[in-house]
Amino acid sequence: MSVTNLPNLSSLAYLKISNCTLHFIFEGVGHKARMEKVMLPGAIIAGASEALEYVETSRHIFLDLSYSSLQSFSFLHSMNVLTDLNLSESALTDESIEHIAYIGTNKRYLNLSNTKVSSDGIGTLPEHVPNLETLLLSGTPVDDMAVPYISMMPSLKVINLSRTNVKGLIHQEGDSPHDAPSFSALKNLSHLEKLELEEINIKDAALFPLMNLDKLIYLSLQSVSLTDASLYRVSSASKLIHLGVRDAVLTDGGLDSFIPPPAMEVLDIRGSWLLTKDVLLRFCHKHPRVEVRHELVEALDKRNFHYSSPSRLTMRTSQHKHKQSKLSMSPHRPDDIFLDQRLKYTREESLALQFSSAAFSTSTHHQGNRDSNVT
Repeated sequence: MSVTNLPNLSSLAYLKISNCTLHFIFEGVGHKARMEKVMLPGAIIAGASEALEYVETSRHIFLDLSYSSLQSFSFLHSMNVLTDLNLSESALTDESIEHIAYIGTNKRYLNLSNTKVSSDGIGTLPEHVPNLETLLLSGTPVDDMAVPYISMMPSLKVINLSRTNVKGLIHQEGDSPHDAPSFSALKNLSHLEKLELEEINIKDAALFPLMNLDKLIYLSLQSVSLTDASLYRVSSASKLIHLGVRDAVLTDGGLDSFIPPPAMEVLDIRGSWLLTKDVLLRFCHKHPRVEVRHELVEALDKRNFHYSSPSRLTMRTSQHKHKQSKLSMSPHRPDDIFLDQRLKYTREESLALQFSSAAFSTSTHHQGNRDSNVT
């Protein structure tokens, strides 16, 4: 469909135009359109002020300019009732954050993912966004210096810091032998419910302060530096419903000893290649209310394995097949993924991790060797 111009639709409340070259939305005849929601994802816009000249921008409550070509954001000054703003994948920089701060009072949702905004830019926001509930910063260059600024946004419920430079620890100058956990500042966020920390270089020691977040129900972690200790640290989060500890060095002994919080419904441990089928099955039987997401579990589900007692292992994984990771195994060659994952570690590291598993895992390993030798 090719659209060159739109008539003046003064009563139009919602408009979505994506992946187009936009000069102006309406012709200058009659009253300005009083739209509340405007979505222009992927639009090539020479100038937003000109494009929105015949639109009553003071009524906008929702604006999506993701993937747009805009270089200037000064036009935001007229949108003082805006509650939802999506500027992800745009050319936004620290210099433009002041325009967001200027209209921040009513802001509830702010998506700055995959922009060039740094910790310095985030530092200009706190006192201007008292009602902000969702802050998405994935794929930005922000680091741990942004965490104290974020902790000054009192209404936050959702934070995404995936694929950033955040590590959860700040180096201490002087004689202190330990780094300071930056997440300690988040204790001020009494409404925080969801925290995403995927694909960042985070270690076990950084997670301890997160257990002081009383309202946290969703925690998603993904790092090759996490170990069994991460499971133990989060087990005290009584309200946690969803826990993801992906690509971690989890062992059979660690999972076997893990006691899920009473409210937990989902445990996502995909990419944890040291875990074995037997331990995963035993965990599913011990905790049937918990949906376990792991390559082996999904492979078993595909093979129509059935168990003596009902388990969410078979009842719920089939409902989430469309969400399966690219690492999901083929049911015909379940060991392929394990071989690929082991390339991340040296032979010595792999052996050391195997010896750290529980005694039953070691016993099973030796029994397998004896059977092989007899054969």
